[in-house]
Amino acid sequence: MRRELDSLVTQMHSSGMRYEDAVRDFKRQYLREVLIAHRGNQCKAAEELGMHRNTLSRAMAELDLDLAEVRAGLKRPPRSERPLYSAVRPVYRQG
Repeated sequence: MRRELDSLVTQMHSSGMRYEDAVRDFKRQYLREVLIAHRGNQCKAAEELGMHRNTLSRAMAELDLDLAEVRAGLKRPPRSERPLYSAVRPVYRQG
């Protein structure tokens, strides 16, 4: 992972990306990943990040990170697109 990060930093620097933009992009993507991992639950995400929920909410606003955008990718597909599972349950006999 360290090599991947080093490579990414090198690419960002060689492309002329400003420090502020690089930090902003990193923060935005990192917060987005943690929110996705917690299915959009800000309280759980904030706890994992070691910050207060209000601080996370403020950071999301500063980074233009919309919770609806995060949750949109987490919604279940319509019933017509869900895989079918067998409705047959095993029957256990007594005796």
